[in-house]
Amino acid sequence: MNHIKIAETTLSDEKSTLSFKQKLEIARKLERLGVDAVELPEVGISKADSLLVRTAASFVKGSVLSVAATTSVDAIDRAADALSTASHPRIRVELPMTASIMEYSLHIKQPKMCAYVTKLVEKAKSVCDDVEFTAVDATRAEEAFLKEAVRAAVGAGATAITLCDDAAILLPDDFASFVVRVTEGVDVPVGVKCNNKNGVATAAAILAVKNGAACVKTSIGGEATPLREFGSLIKDIRENYGITSDIRTTELLRTIDQIEWIISGKAHTVTAREIIDDGVRLSLNDTVDTVRENIERIGYDLSDEDIQKVYEEFLRIARKKNVGIKELDAIVASSALQVPETYTIENYVINSGNRISSSAQISLNREGRTVQGIAIGDGPIDAAFHAIEQIIGRRFELDDFSIQTVTQEKEAMGNALVRLRVAGRIYSGTGLSTDIIGASIRAYISAVNKIVYEEE
Repeated sequence: MNHIKIAETTLSDEKSTLSFKQKLEIARKLERLGVDAVELPEVGISKADSLLVRTAASFVKGSVLSVAATTSVDAIDRAADALSTASHPRIRVELPMTASIMEYSLHIKQPKMCAYVTKLVEKAKSVCDDVEFTAVDATRAEEAFLKEAVRAAVGAGATAITLCDDAAILLPDDFASFVVRVTEGVDVPVGVKCNNKNGVATAAAILAVKNGAACVKTSIGGEATPLREFGSLIKDIRENYGITSDIRTTELLRTIDQIEWIISGKAHTVTAREIIDDGVRLSLNDTVDTVRENIERIGYDLSDEDIQKVYEEFLRIARKKNVGIKELDAIVASSALQVPETYTIENYVINSGNRISSSAQISLNREGRTVQGIAIGDGPIDAAFHAIEQIIGRRFELDDFSIQTVTQEKEAMGNALVRLRVAGRIYSGTGLSTDIIGASIRAYISAVNKIVYEEE
């Protein structure tokens, strides 16, 4: 059997704004799924960066916890300090291999780059036994130079090498041949990271594996090889090709769907979900312990504080209808794992019709004080958003807005997604209700709370 490792890059590559709790929940789910490495981004000067790594290290015990160091010796020291309590720590020395990016980002010319590779890998090796050298944009580098850089990294103590096709310029068979040529004679495990913008990353990765690659970097909703596709492929070809991994394939689709929901607020198609809605219906009479049991059944491990938030939201929905497993899953994603609520909804009144302008009167609570806004708009939801902006005292750019049903029934629960853009960053919020206007208001407030939390 050819047993390959999977390093998950979702948290390292994720560009949208996730709350601290959301990042930790994703890390938990990835480890439970059986990925070999959970990759985190570089530790900056912010205390939150270091705290994220330290907190993840407290529960990521079976997988490697890998932190990037892309800029300097100081970055390596910060990574090592944050990883000090990790069970299986790894430092990733990630450096560009194309001359233009070297000079632009590092101000180093190609002839001096191998010495810089050696310097950083040696430093990383002095503070961490497991050091990976990642050749960024490797497929656009001069091949002779790339070979020299790879050998410099191995000579300096790197325990693994990763080659990246960030530009997606090679077809699968050409990429596999490229990996073979560049790593000929290299005696440490070789990994690959393929960009999926042309839809062939899974094919490129599996061909690289057939030609000796020992690790594949995947992502959920990112640019690298999709974990959904690659994990499913490994499951399907295991018998014919003898390629295996530690991924728990029976939990693969369910876990990915839950992570996608956490990241974007949008679920994958309901028919693809592995949450079995086996007729369980929770009602207003069910206790918090019963709800907790069902939350654990669908794969979440929440704190008591988050359980209480979920239970309060569950009671709000249960006053109108019984709650199924899929709906409970949606409630967890929208009410737990969030930032502290600066603004909460007290009440709202919407007036709309075919002969009057839509208007909204909304009351929010901020730190125990009720604040109100009244606005008109092009429809009830537009009016509600304007009323919220009046309360906050600022306008937001609406990047995306959508509503989808969680289940297919007369009293279906609606899941609204709102994305707000501020200073080039995207803040997403989700809201649940049997009332689509209420769901939309809750989603908008959820996104606003993320903005306020980060700014304060």
